[in-house]
Amino acid sequence: MPEKSAEKNAIQPSTLYLVATPIGNLEDMTFRALKVLKEVSLVAAEDTRNSLKLLTHFGIKPAKLISCFEHNEVKRTEEIIAALARGESAALITDAGMPGISDPGFQVVKAVVEKGFAVVPIPGASALLAALPASGFSATPFTFVGFLPSKSGERQKVLNQLSSSEHTLVFFESPHRMRNSLKDMMNVFGNRQGVVGRELTKLHEEFVRGNLQELWKHFKTNEPKGEFVIIVEGGEHVDHSDQEKWVGVSIADQLVQLMKEQNLSKTEAVKAVCKMRGLSREVVYQIATEIKGAPGEDNESMDSDEGMD
Repeated sequence: MPEKSAEKNAIQPSTLYLVATPIGNLEDMTFRALKVLKEVSLVAAEDTRNSLKLLTHFGIKPAKLISCFEHNEVKRTEEIIAALARGESAALITDAGMPGISDPGFQVVKAVVEKGFAVVPIPGASALLAALPASGFSATPFTFVGFLPSKSGERQKVLNQLSSSEHTLVFFESPHRMRNSLKDMMNVFGNRQGVVGRELTKLHEEFVRGNLQELWKHFKTNEPKGEFVIIVEGGEHVDHSDQEKWVGVSIADQLVQLMKEQNLSKTEAVKAVCKMRGLSREVVYQIATEIKGAPGEDNESMDSDEGMD
C-alpha cells in the first residue's frame, strides 16, 4: 500500500498540477501541495510577489517561477505547454484558493487539455467550500455565481436571472461593492435568508446571519472590510402550471385577485407575484402601492422602509 501511495504522489512528466493555496491560514497548506511545489520544473503564479512569500515561509525554492495572471495568461499558456512538451512538470497557483475558481487558470487548463497533456488537481483551501457548509443552507444543489458585475444594471440583470432558482446561491464580493450588492439582492430576491462569511480562516473570521435586509443594514452600519462570501437560500418551488392562468393579466389585477381569492395580505401577494413572474420585489412593490382599498389590505405598510432607500 505505501508503495502505491508513493507512486501516486510521484511527480509525473508532462503534467500540469493545479495547486490550492491557503485563503488565509497558512496551516491549511497540505503536505501534498508542498511536495508538488518543491519538485515540479516550473511554478506559474498569479502574483509572484505574493507567492514568493508563501514559498519562502515553507522553505521552498522553485526551480523556475513565472507570473500567470489575467493580462498575460495567453502568453504564459504557450510557455507552460512548451515546458510540458519537453517532458517537464508544471504547477499553477493563485494568490489564494484553487486556480480557475474566480481566479486565473481556466485558459491554461483548457489549452493543456486540448493538447492532450495530463492535469492533476491538488485540492486544499477554498473560500467557496469553507463558507457553504458553514452557512447551514442545503448544498445539494447549489449554484456558484462568483463575482457579480460591478455596474448596478448588469448586476440586477444577473440577479433577476437567478431569482427563480431553487438552488442555494453562492457569491464572492469585494468590500467596496458589498452594500450595493446586498441592496440589489434584497430588491430582487426579497427577504430571503442569507449568510455572509468574512475573512475566512483568518484572524478576524466572521459569519453574519439573517435575512437580506438585516445583512444590508449590518453592513450599512459596519464598514465592510476584508474578503466576502455571500450565501443566499434558494427560492421556493413554483408551480409553473399555475402561471398559465395569469397570462394576459396585469400585475395589479393579479395582486388584487390573489388578495381576494386566497385571502393574502398585500405583502404576501407581492411575494407570490415576484416568484410567479420572476420579477424583483421593487418592481411589484411599486405597483402594489398604487392599489388602494383592495381586499386583503394590511397594516404592515408593506415594510415600505425596508430595502427601498
